[in-house]
Amino acid sequence: MKKNILLTVLASLAFSGNLLAQDLSGTWQQIDDKTGSPKAIIEIRKDANDIYTGKIVKVTPRPGYTPQKTCNKCPAPYTNQPILGMDVLTGLKHVEGTNNYEKGRVIDPLAGKIYDAKVRLNTNGKRLTLRGYIGISALGRSQTWLRVD
Repeated sequence: MKKNILLTVLASLAFSGNLLAQDLSGTWQQIDDKTGSPKAIIEIRKDANDIYTGKIVKVTPRPGYTPQKTCNKCPAPYTNQPILGMDVLTGLKHVEGTNNYEKGRVIDPLAGKIYDAKVRLNTNGKRLTLRGYIGISALGRSQTWLRVD
């Protein structure tokens, strides 16, 4: 009887959202939502306050495309900042008991626009969907990023 109770408790803990929640930290391949082509490699890290930030560590070359080097149309503090090394994703916080992350901001350095951001990590932790939006999530676009590490 004690074994059954112990097994039940362990099984319920193993399948609870808290234990299954994945960490976003790592290296991700950003996929262009319009062309389906790889755009950049983003390194996501978690700080001491459990807030996630993503930095461009490599711009992926694409045929027929000359990469933009600086964030020309971006508002301060991003104005004329090099795109390589730029923190493009900031402020993401994990939603307890889920694979969701919210309250972030994402900048599109090619357009110079900043959006609210939320992320959903798939169950195996290999793919995330980043939703950038203004005001409400329905007014936005989604990108898929693939884990490369």
